Amino acid sequence: MRRPRRSELSTPGSNEKMLAAAARSDADLVFMDLEDSVAPSEKCTARAKVVQALTTLDWKPRTRAVRVNSIETPYAYRDIIDIVEGARDALDVIILPKAKSGKDIWWVSCLLDQLEDDLELTKRIGLEVLIEEVEGLINVEEIATATPRLESLIFGPGDFAGSQGVPEYAIGESSHYPGDIWHHARTKIVVAARAAKIDAIDGPYPAISNLDGFRREAQWSAALGFQGKWALHPTQISPLNDVFAPDAAGVERARRLAKAYRDAESRGLGAITIDGEMVDAASIRLVRNKLEIAELLGM
Repeated sequence: MRRPRRSELSTPGSNEKMLAAAARSDADLVFMDLEDSVAPSEKCTARAKVVQALTTLDWKPRTRAVRVNSIETPYAYRDIIDIVEGARDALDVIILPKAKSGKDIWWVSCLLDQLEDDLELTKRIGLEVLIEEVEGLINVEEIATATPRLESLIFGPGDFAGSQGVPEYAIGESSHYPGDIWHHARTKIVVAARAAKIDAIDGPYPAISNLDGFRREAQWSAALGFQGKWALHPTQISPLNDVFAPDAAGVERARRLAKAYRDAESRGLGAITIDGEMVDAASIRLVRNKLEIAELLGM
């Protein structure tokens, strides 16, 4: 299922005040976290707080998601069962961290199949998967096609740094590497996602106060073909919604080019010139991509 994902806001599932603030935000998707931002002693009680937030807060039209714990932990199965049984149709997406292979996705998808049947839910719960282990990057094509339930791949640079053995946690830039240290991983994830016809979402930028650096990295991600990026703080939402959305003038021009090209095709022409620019079958694909995003955002 295609959904707006320009901004995905992370919110600790154990913090009721932050959950309420997240519901009031302008993020396209809010995910309530049961993994890294929740201490082991709080994980069980956080589930109830997340269910309470999902079922009682006004989430407007935004997507409601929950990041569960890795399936290699003792928390994962009960995370999924308790959240789905408690929230039912108030839950849109489960986010699975640290996926290493297609069978990890298959396990979660099968459990969701059983829960949806047993609870007679009226809609299918989507899946997003974090690629943040080296095994996950190696198997990313297999992961991307593991289940029709999968809606997006997410790059997780923090854990990936540890998995790859990077000596410094480099987000965006590194004094010891000439360029974006994560270019290969990001590109491979985007290619796998596009081939599977699902979204690719870039991971977080932890320097919350550096909005210029954050915007710059979001622009890099958009240039590679990502559809959105994580926000760790509400101040990061607006830049993401701006960077990952086409501007109104660009959308209007894209519509004009698409119409002109359709008219040309009806006359047997494969290429035309508009405003001094050649438009052919290859360039019109970029136009259609922009129009698809605009339609998704209601522009």
